[in-house]
Amino acid sequence: MMRFILPFVVFMIMAAFMYVGLGLNPHEVPSPLIGKAAPAFTLPQLHEPSKQFSPQDMKGKVWLFNVWASWCTACEGEHPVFMQLARQNIVPIYGMDYKDKREDGEAWLRKHGNPYTLVVSDMEGRVGIDYGVYGVPETYLIDKQGVIRHKQIGAVTPEVLNEKILPLIKELQAK
Repeated sequence: MMRFILPFVVFMIMAAFMYVGLGLNPHEVPSPLIGKAAPAFTLPQLHEPSKQFSPQDMKGKVWLFNVWASWCTACEGEHPVFMQLARQNIVPIYGMDYKDKREDGEAWLRKHGNPYTLVVSDMEGRVGIDYGVYGVPETYLIDKQGVIRHKQIGAVTPEVLNEKILPLIKELQAK
């Protein structure tokens, strides 16, 4: 009888961990980058590959950095949210076409519209690794000092934009 108690206890502990883990929201994975400087990079612009962009160019501004790809179906779902936000001109939105062919990214933006102030191309995905990208889409809110203040894993919905991102943008812009 005693030889069955230890395996049973171990099984129950593992089951408890699995139960708790399954109840977690995968879009609320804490990022170790929150409160830290956004990783530095220099990437070619999607539409003008001879020109470069770096987050250093954004010092002194609050901005959104959206990681997307032409092959991403969830990106299509969030795209109208960014189109509307761009029309409101509240915050500059910079995009990063992630692990994508340049021509595919350009065609996707022609088809769906371009809400971005500027788009860079990360064909190899190296910058995405530095930012801890789990998958696309992901969006980062970066403050005037270049510090990441929010990371949205998955699509930005109107609710997420209105309840989390916009209030934080207003707070950061007031500082």
